[in-house]
Formats: sequence, C-alpha cells, structure tokens
Amino acid sequence: MKKNLKTDNLSQAANTQGSAIWQLRLYVAGQTPKSLLAFSNLKKICDEYLQGQYTIQIIDLSQDPHLAIEHSIVALPTLVRQLPEPIKKIIGDLSNTEKVLLGLQIICLLDE
Repeated sequence: MKKNLKTDNLSQAANTQGSAIWQLRLYVAGQTPKSLLAFSNLKKICDEYLQGQYTIQIIDLSQDPHLAIEHSIVALPTLVRQLPEPIKKIIGDLSNTEKVLLGLQIICLLDE
C-alpha cells in the first residue's frame, strides 16, 4: 500500500462547511523568536495552499493570559483552526510544513 499526499478541493470543503474562509488563530507569548517563526511559517503555508481564503488572528497570551484557560491552550505557540470545523490544534513553530498541512487537513493521506 502506497501513501500519497493530495491537496483537498478547497471549494468543495468550503461548500461542505458553509464557508470559503479558513479561520485560524495563532496563540503566542509576545514577539519571541519562536512566535515570529510560527507566524512566518503559517503565513507562507496559507499563501501557498489557501490562496487568500483565510484569516489569521494573533492572540498574545502575555497580554491576555486568561484566554489560555478559556481556550484550553497548554503550550505556545499553538495554532487553532476554528473554521472549517472541526476545530484542530497544532503546537510548535510550524516549521514542518507537511505535518501542518496534514494537521489542518489542507491535504490528506490517501491509501492507494
């Protein structure tokens, strides 16, 4: 059995979810090197694979620490995909593009 990566049909996913826009939240603690790297990596992935069909909200937990508990954030940086549902979380600097794509379900593994 061979596994291949395949890009999802974003318009089909959007129709299924009722929204064409991917809503992403990146939780950080200030402008640390790891936080800046996570944002840079996320922006690059979104520009390449979501082609303008996304929003990124940066939430700085050093400014609003109560949001960590409210939003169940246990490590930083954390990326949360709000839409399309279901909610997905990825922890780290997002430097492993393939893991981010799989984790957000922008691409999926297919068995052949």
